Amino acid sequence: MALKATIFKADLQISDMDRHYYAGHALTIARHPSETDERMMIRLLAFALNAHEALIFGKGLSTDDEPDLWQKDLTGAIDLWIEVGLPDEKRILKACGRSSRVLVYSYSSTSNIWWNQIANKVDRAKNLSVLNVPAEASFALAKLAQRTMQLQCTIQEGQIWMSGGEDTVQLELNTLKPLADAS
Repeated sequence: MALKATIFKADLQISDMDRHYYAGHALTIARHPSETDERMMIRLLAFALNAHEALIFGKGLSTDDEPDLWQKDLTGAIDLWIEVGLPDEKRILKACGRSSRVLVYSYSSTSNIWWNQIANKVDRAKNLSVLNVPAEASFALAKLAQRTMQLQCTIQEGQIWMSGGEDTVQLELNTLKPLADAS
């Protein structure tokens, strides 16, 4: 018998002063049996950093043709494709061909090794940005995971604070590959 996803509920309040986005989101997150709390919380962080009324969680680990999060326009075209973890260059380039913009949020102590192996292979992708969550921050985010969460995410000048209960994680993402200039 196959294991079923574990359902998590998050009441996420976002105050993004960099984008002037202030909203609350009641989220239901299905954590795949092979997914860790750390990965799930990075998905939640990615949601907070890119929050929009059309941004939704994909099927993630259970399917190869959907990202962890995505945002489509009213015609069904993919505006934003978000991957979490250390995807291979083929998956990244396929996403770049299908979406206007692709974001990869890498995390783990092996992120630098992964990036050094694929950086030159994905360099030509102008619609790709790769951001790294420092390992100590991703471990701290994992400790915020609960089946029912009340979270507050504040973003200001690139600094991120994620609070749950009495615990707060402060982090700043490292940009491994910025989006290419549109000019």
